[in-house]
Amino acid sequence: MYTFLPLIALALAPVSLVQGKSLILTHAHKVAVKHSAGLARDLRMAFGSILTTQPNSLNQNYYCVGSDGEGVSVPSSGNSSSPTTSGNATSTRTAAPSSTSVASSSWKVADSYSGKTFFDGWSFFTAADPTNGNVQYVDQTTAQSAGLIQINSNGNAVMSVETTPQVQTNRQSVRITTEATFNGGLVVMDAVHMPTGCATWPAFWTNGPNWPAGGEIDIIEGVNNYTNNQATIHTNPGCVLPTTSSASLNMSGTLVASTDCSAAQTGNQGCGIRSSSSNSFGTGFNGIGGGVYAMLWDNSGIKVYFFPRGSIPSDISAGAPQPQSWPAPMANWPSTDCNPYQYFNTHSAIFDTTLCGDWASAVWNGTGVPGQEVSCAQETGFSTCSAFVQASGGSFSEAYWEVSSVKIYQNTS
Repeated sequence: MYTFLPLIALALAPVSLVQGKSLILTHAHKVAVKHSAGLARDLRMAFGSILTTQPNSLNQNYYCVGSDGEGVSVPSSGNSSSPTTSGNATSTRTAAPSSTSVASSSWKVADSYSGKTFFDGWSFFTAADPTNGNVQYVDQTTAQSAGLIQINSNGNAVMSVETTPQVQTNRQSVRITTEATFNGGLVVMDAVHMPTGCATWPAFWTNGPNWPAGGEIDIIEGVNNYTNNQATIHTNPGCVLPTTSSASLNMSGTLVASTDCSAAQTGNQGCGIRSSSSNSFGTGFNGIGGGVYAMLWDNSGIKVYFFPRGSIPSDISAGAPQPQSWPAPMANWPSTDCNPYQYFNTHSAIFDTTLCGDWASAVWNGTGVPGQEVSCAQETGFSTCSAFVQASGGSFSEAYWEVSSVKIYQNTS
């Protein structure tokens, strides 16, 4: 999810041409996270002859950052539920109309997180934010006592950001990682709300060991007021997409970065794909009561699906997923030129919310990305992201995850 190498993520505009775990990489990504934001303009100038740019392209950069074997990822208004409001309609899961019976599935639950025991089986990350965000991730006890995590009256898990009116440095936040790991499988996450608003940078993703050797799959990610999700993969050298064509890749999203998914060779931008749906992230997502994201990792490659509330397949609601019957995914990285079991292994699932950091700070003055018609600098009246975070606790009332469930399936066929 986040950037470690000296190069920075490229502009979000579609790429017109294909661009072409050592100690060196480990050192490089630690250094680059401190310098990445300043290189965006230089990178664009250097590669200007081979990139298709759009106005305000600097503001469409995507940042992904790994952290010493435990990476961190970087690739319309509506009524949202509140962390403490009970009986909100957005917390009610509704399946799409379907037949009364659901066929049996070879996909069986291996790990499930929901209800009062949702936080069982997750570890709480407490190190410094690898993306230089204005947050301090806290342990479970601290998060509970501070009211940053709870199971609300709807039975959903809530993970919030500190809303103290003013802070001197960083705000408390939550980042959790599943203790269980998996190799291949189907990850299904149902949420009714995700963090949104200026300075926010939420993500739901999976990650392997020895970043980027174990691979990284960013399922949900974006910053500030963005409304269109970006899914991204980051790998060791050698994993590439065979084409830039969405039609050829049989996906509804659009490639916004390189066809080379290697962290080392793309400044960690990886292969980012932006959703065409304005309700797939942020206020758009929250305004419809959320929905379901599914990530399928099998011999055919890696796919990310998004099903808005009211359009969730009945097989998912029944706990008997049939991925072969689903419509085209939002994002697809086929195994054609990227063996999913060579470039990805031993993954955990992760939720986090950082503030500012290398990405949200870099686009603080930017516009042009779906949902960001006005810059955060103009909207908030603060010239810097960090100054806004320290002075504006009340602005983070919408900076929370509300998650109904996470289920990790394995194919038994």
